[in-house]
Amino acid sequence: MKTALITGASSGIGLEFARIFARNKCDVVLVARSEEKLTALADELRKTHGVKVKVIAKDLADKNAPAEIKAELDAEKIEIEYLINNAGFGGYGLYYETDWKKENDMIQVNVTALAELSKVFVKEMVKRNSGRILNVASTAAFQPGPLMSVYYAGKAFVLSLSEAMAYELKDTKVTVTCLCPGPTKSNFQNAANINESGLVKGRKIPSSYDVALFGYNEMMKGKYLAVEGFMNKFMAFCVRFMPRKMVLATVYKIQKNR
Repeated sequence: MKTALITGASSGIGLEFARIFARNKCDVVLVARSEEKLTALADELRKTHGVKVKVIAKDLADKNAPAEIKAELDAEKIEIEYLINNAGFGGYGLYYETDWKKENDMIQVNVTALAELSKVFVKEMVKRNSGRILNVASTAAFQPGPLMSVYYAGKAFVLSLSEAMAYELKDTKVTVTCLCPGPTKSNFQNAANINESGLVKGRKIPSSYDVALFGYNEMMKGKYLAVEGFMNKFMAFCVRFMPRKMVLATVYKIQKNR
């Protein structure tokens, strides 16, 4: 049986990814900060789907976490066929007023840990010529984001890295998919303090399950880019043709509407 590693698996999109993989008879490795939540999810998946589940409680804001995760899996000879880099969080506010410690942690989780985990696992995938990576970015990846500047910049990195990796791997049986959801029903809004932002206020937004299922299906098809929802696809396309100052002003206005 193949194994999927899912970061940020304790809630939201990551939790739904874990359920989808288990339902498809895939063993799972669950990574997140909360051991209590991961253990409860592991019990659910074992009981419901009869799969093997390994819990690794790690904070990816710790720069040593990716190497420690890999070492733990190597010690147990667990081979990862699917890597879901889902862990991430955001923050709201003017860059000159926001807290650097939080933003430094954001870069470590959203960018550095994702890149390091991709690096260590893709090497093994290429050696055996088999494997799939899904990196969760966001529609934020397609433009700069005043009032969420570090988050938007990090997601732009994820999109660029993922597409470049996917092209480099085009002659192998290893694929990389970048999932770019828009606002999604999850704990992200609370953590990022954007519940009253124009980005989400008053909008009908998809569930974490809908987004995870879409991402799973697109990854299995080997797609480079997976933008969830028609309007999100439309806006990601249109922003390419808008003047940059107009894009900045539009995003700022939407974000500030709170």
